[in-house]
Amino acid sequence: MIFRFRKRAWLMALWLMLAASPRTPAQTMPGAKTAADQRIAEALRQVSANHIRANIEKLVSFGTRSTISAQDSDSIAAGRGIGAAREWIKSEFERYSKDCAGCLEVKTDRFTQPAADRIPQPTEITNVYAVLKGTDEENAKRIVLVTGHYDSRNSDTFNVKDDAPGANDDGSGTAVSLECARVLSKLKFPATIIFLTVAGEEQGLNGSQHFAKIAKEQGWTLEAVLNNDIVGGNKSAEQDHSVVRVFSEGLPAAATEQDIRRIRGLGGENDSASRQLARYIADVGRDYKDDVGVKPMLVFRLDRYLRGGDHYSFNQQGFAAVRFTEFREDFHHQHQNVRRENGIEYGDVAKFVDFEYVAHVAGLNAATLASLASAPAPPVNVRLLTKDLENDTTLTWEASPGGRAAGYEVLWRATSSPEWEHVQEIGTSLHTTLKLSKDNVIFAVRALDAEGHRSLPVVPTPER
Repeated sequence: MIFRFRKRAWLMALWLMLAASPRTPAQTMPGAKTAADQRIAEALRQVSANHIRANIEKLVSFGTRSTISAQDSDSIAAGRGIGAAREWIKSEFERYSKDCAGCLEVKTDRFTQPAADRIPQPTEITNVYAVLKGTDEENAKRIVLVTGHYDSRNSDTFNVKDDAPGANDDGSGTAVSLECARVLSKLKFPATIIFLTVAGEEQGLNGSQHFAKIAKEQGWTLEAVLNNDIVGGNKSAEQDHSVVRVFSEGLPAAATEQDIRRIRGLGGENDSASRQLARYIADVGRDYKDDVGVKPMLVFRLDRYLRGGDHYSFNQQGFAAVRFTEFREDFHHQHQNVRRENGIEYGDVAKFVDFEYVAHVAGLNAATLASLASAPAPPVNVRLLTKDLENDTTLTWEASPGGRAAGYEVLWRATSSPEWEHVQEIGTSLHTTLKLSKDNVIFAVRALDAEGHRSLPVVPTPER
């Protein structure tokens, strides 16, 4: 009886794989064709732990980078406070731009944040960023973004007198944005990449909220946001330096009541745009595993338990955004005054940061940014036809905008599986029928260019 059951189950699994299309057999993922690009791989090999170390140590040298610390001209000249850190970050982006013949547009987003719980008086907050504009007129409207927050804090949010080194939180994330800019500015991509550093995170995500609202109000086609916060690989004995956690929201923060009813009805709680971005990062990690050195560990949760970060500001505006964070945080080295107490060394200082680990995380970010910026836009108006009651599944979609798509693929997985399990090449057709029941699996469609660069996948909505 057991043998017959196993044989029947095995035959059913084989039929599901082979019956997907009358043209070509499906490929089981992750054994699908690699999308690795040797140009990108070579760029990843330029990521430098030494550069990252120098940048983190420079950020620490400003003493405190509290959002409410000094930013007057005298403090900037003296090299202390958030104002001095801001000017240095801007100068670094400008230096990278000079090295690539002005390829980066270096900009600031300045605004005055009113007094609030963690801001005792109206305070100027400045986000600093660099734009690597896409080379294709249409696809340059598409944007992918990497960010980290350059502000810091110690044990007391209002303490601007004592040092707040912020080496890991979040000098490491700021260093990732800077290193991605340094390395990727040497290349050209059809779509646009923004390298962002924000302030005000420790005061309540102020900088990222302002920037995300601008993106929404101005109608940016912001396809992906990679937030790096606490990616220093703290050198505790329990740390796992082989992985980096990637957090992503399930039910979208910007979902309407109608959206929520549809998601629940379709069992799509695990298929937000942010979850698709997280799965994309997992694919990129496999494509460039020899050049990255760290494996993304997908955590299907908005953020760490009852905690938050800058990616949520973008989620609130309806954008796909995820957070990268080291495997295990050491709270002796976060939000602490620098001191030794009862034999324990407290403080977020550079000596506890693993710079090689930060370089690996920067490589994974750079590989994701480069892959997305090289890929065609995702297909639009992806639909699953439900007019007729049938077991086969028919999918339709409209062409990827921008004219770069050379073909399409359909992905599917069991409803209980975290990542895509199967892929079927469709060619240039804008529809397909698969001998798979829509009841049992989740589908998605993605576009490919002639070199095999893949877009983000799009889960279909039903069409009656």
